[in-house]
Amino acid sequence: MSEQVNLGFLDRALRNLRSAWQGIAGVKYDAAAASLRPDLPDEDAARLREQMRACLETRGGEVSARARAAALGHAYLALDAVGRERFLKVLAEDFDVDHEAVDTAAEALRQADGATVARQEAEKNLRAALWAPRVKLLTQFNSLPEGVKFLVDMRAELIPMARRDPLLKALESDLKFRLTMWFDVDFLELKRITWDGTPAEVLEKLIAYEAVHAITSWDDLKNRLASDRRCFAYFHPRMPDEPLIFVEVALVDGMADSIQDLLDEKAPVLDPASADTAIFYSISNAQKGLAGISFGGFLIKRVADSLAGEFPGLKNFATLSPIPGFRTWLDGVLKNGEAGLLLPSEHKTLKSAAGGLGGAKGTLKGLLEGVDQGAKGAIGKIPCGPLMRLCARYLLQEKREDGAALDPVAHFHLSNGARMERLNWRGDRSPKGMAQSAGIMINYLYKLDDIGENHEAYTSEGEIVASSAVRGLLKG
Repeated sequence: MSEQVNLGFLDRALRNLRSAWQGIAGVKYDAAAASLRPDLPDEDAARLREQMRACLETRGGEVSARARAAALGHAYLALDAVGRERFLKVLAEDFDVDHEAVDTAAEALRQADGATVARQEAEKNLRAALWAPRVKLLTQFNSLPEGVKFLVDMRAELIPMARRDPLLKALESDLKFRLTMWFDVDFLELKRITWDGTPAEVLEKLIAYEAVHAITSWDDLKNRLASDRRCFAYFHPRMPDEPLIFVEVALVDGMADSIQDLLDEKAPVLDPASADTAIFYSISNAQKGLAGISFGGFLIKRVADSLAGEFPGLKNFATLSPIPGFRTWLDGVLKNGEAGLLLPSEHKTLKSAAGGLGGAKGTLKGLLEGVDQGAKGAIGKIPCGPLMRLCARYLLQEKREDGAALDPVAHFHLSNGARMERLNWRGDRSPKGMAQSAGIMINYLYKLDDIGENHEAYTSEGEIVASSAVRGLLKG
């Protein structure tokens, strides 16, 4: 369902944007944009360069400048995937910094004496030389309707291109820098999403953007917005109908251990005033073009403060989180055949568990392959002990080169001051949950008084704060 909704509102938004910008561009500028073919061949790229240079000129005043920017944006939207990449390469290469001017300004600064007027002038000239003309072009879209959203979406297209092209990487960095300033968390507005009070257009986008546990129907969404649930999102003033990131919360008694139970539409609705725990069960970044610009930590803290004020009986703030990298890591270890991966007692457990399951051969790898292939009874045959121990090892001991936790969700929550509280066997029995983590989920606990200390321990020393229950799993 989410894919159909996504395509529907994106098509509408694109049509509306093209229409609005076509009107701003006017007949003269629109004709220039319309003359470009979708794949932007070389002869059309030459005309595009002239169009970009015209955007950098100041003649004609603000109205003319806005019309030129609208025509340029309209041209970009009319291109296909090949044409857009060529458009971005023209922008990156032909409107980069003047490297000779940078060298000249740097040399002048090197020769300037102390805190003199000459040095101040040299510093000013160097700053000006380092300012790429393409940044001015990007900034011009700000004055257009949905111009900020246009730039966010442009960066979403740029990110994969930048991984294979250093020139486009520089352009992507320029755009990220601008967006980081425009999307400072102090500029953002926190809004609660409700079934009756939120526009249908925004609810549609929640369905489309949900990245952790897919929303399967309107009834599913309504259940997630019931009286014992909360959903909050950050919005930017220039993108009032576009959630940037949103979090879904369940108000429950005790620490939730199963996402299927938590999302069960037939489960009774709890009186939220009687709940003692707020479970953050889904955090979704809604804008791919804002990747690397962090809001999540601020969102969790603000929502926790809001809920604590609304419901004084809440004692615990925790997550029910996926462990998306566990199976990838474990499958790699099993493929390489690490010696001593399993304890002697675990080998016996696995052989016993595999009895009657064809092809499993009494190995962990065989049992997992049975699950992946949908073998009857395979899920029920997987023993808890070995996988829970290996999952604890993955979360607590496996690190990236920079010393951070290997699992991305663990890194996110640990960076925000949470502690690993409990692993939950069969916490996610969906095909996605089994494929990601053999069905295991984890609770991260946000103890409000300890968030700062936990954050400092992790970010400064790489120390992972975890409960004794989680650490005890390492012993098997």
